[in-house]
Amino acid sequence: MDLIIQSGDSQQASLDGATTGEVRKILQPNSENDAKLQELKTFLIDWINNELQKEHIVVKSLEEDLFDGLILHHLLQKVSDLKIEVEEITLTAINQKRKLGVILKTVSSCLQLEESQPWDVNSIHNKDLLATLHLLVALAQHFRPRLPLPQNVSVEVIVVEPTKTGMKTGKAIEFITRSRADDDACHKDGFDHLFELTPDKVDDVKQAMLNFVNKQLFNLSLTVTDLDSQVHNVSLALDFLLDEGILQNPVDPTEIVNGDIKPTLRVLYSLFLRHKKASKPS
Repeated sequence: MDLIIQSGDSQQASLDGATTGEVRKILQPNSENDAKLQELKTFLIDWINNELQKEHIVVKSLEEDLFDGLILHHLLQKVSDLKIEVEEITLTAINQKRKLGVILKTVSSCLQLEESQPWDVNSIHNKDLLATLHLLVALAQHFRPRLPLPQNVSVEVIVVEPTKTGMKTGKAIEFITRSRADDDACHKDGFDHLFELTPDKVDDVKQAMLNFVNKQLFNLSLTVTDLDSQVHNVSLALDFLLDEGILQNPVDPTEIVNGDIKPTLRVLYSLFLRHKKASKPS
């Protein structure tokens, strides 16, 4: 049975221009009053305002204040330390969408996103709350992984798919954030998989990282012979690497101090990648 959709202007706008076979999702009107959703919205607003405090930018509404790209521009530059060349103020819809296109392309590059995402230029510009939340959560999880985002936030959505004979609709539950354990399972990296292989594969990587470290320390007349134990000033170093965007995910300093080789290799590999990138001719 088809559903009767009663949506606000922003939700209706997200359906405009939808082509046959293109699935769109809009919030059920009652979902916007969900306590956990309101908690997430408040948390994200506070986060943005804290990040942009020195720029005297104040966000009061995620839908109304982020659609034109101005605040997203400032936020992305702040958390990524990138300079994004776009117009500061855009008054027309065409220029606003052009600016959003550049911003979202930068987001995809920073987050290394290849598949389609639950946001795009039109949904953000149309003040689609669901798309805006997904975008902000993705930015927070990537650039500020230590942020205690509210967990297990889900909402009921109406799934809409235009067909040749009309509008096909249904209901679904959309997860915006998940539990910490689910996030950890979804974000296993190459080193998690490496340690599932044979010990000799791990030893090969350890030796490669050891060679890299000693090459960098040669001019200081320092030599590291054991990655498991010869690491100092760990907390200070890890905080610096996170702040500089060199280390993408937080590492518990006690794991390194206690000789856990996996996080040690993860940190050294992040340094290796940054060194390799910096060594490339411009």
